[in-house]
Amino acid sequence: MAQIITSLSEISDRYDALFVDLWGCVHNGVKALPEAVAALQEYRVKGGKVVLVTNSPRPRAGVQKQLVHFGVPDDAWDTIATSGDSARAAMFRGVVGNKVYFIGQPGEEKFFQPIGVIKDPVQIDMVDLKDAEGIVCTGPRDPMADPDVMRPEFLMAKQLGLKLLCANPDIVVDRGDVREWCAGALAKLYTEMGGESLYFGKPHPPIYDLARRRLAELGVDVPDSGILAIGDGVLTDIAGAMGEDIDSLFISGGLAAAETKTSHQPDADALSDYLKTEKSAPTFAIGHLR
Repeated sequence: MAQIITSLSEISDRYDALFVDLWGCVHNGVKALPEAVAALQEYRVKGGKVVLVTNSPRPRAGVQKQLVHFGVPDDAWDTIATSGDSARAAMFRGVVGNKVYFIGQPGEEKFFQPIGVIKDPVQIDMVDLKDAEGIVCTGPRDPMADPDVMRPEFLMAKQLGLKLLCANPDIVVDRGDVREWCAGALAKLYTEMGGESLYFGKPHPPIYDLARRRLAELGVDVPDSGILAIGDGVLTDIAGAMGEDIDSLFISGGLAAAETKTSHQPDADALSDYLKTEKSAPTFAIGHLR
């Protein structure tokens, strides 16, 4: 059973760095969460490093602009690792071929902009599905539509033997009070239909490798025992931390607020039942980051 704490400061002196999820922890998709921001600012004042580790399909610069829009101040974090950057690096190495079929919303074509860290990147061209060598998915075209609307296209893609690069493994996300589908829901459907999906965000290893590199760029050497992962997704944030053998703090008031009966803090019995059902074992739990 995860230890329920009342504030990050209760345990923060045990860790030199935090891997912090964004959506549901630091902001709600509309605006910053003040208590979470204050907790991270306090942690940094004491010398800790904060790496924002997000399954956003956006490049790091795009997420930084989004943080400004939501009102998350620069002094609440040190650096950013995004699923989008991890997936883009793989794409420009040619993991799904040169000719790709794109699934995403208008404006997300920025995913295809050149990335400087890849030596001799392959040329990527967006083509029709029938001409594609692979699929790149940053998210549903309509985040409110049932993922099943993609079945006809996915059937054709499977028959063509195409791999799907998923830039955001999240299944759903809450934008304020509205729940939306993410790229992970489409990748899950494609896999269930017999296709092959490639993931680069939480809980999969590539994004943690990127997060460690971002941390090293800050000039600090932090062992895994000195890292605490924070997030509201048991299937992403907590599963990823467990896979990397790092401690974790589960934010129960995010995606699982109803299941854990969280208002200010989770109900202990409901939290225990939920974690047992999900076969998840975070080190700590709290209602909201504060």
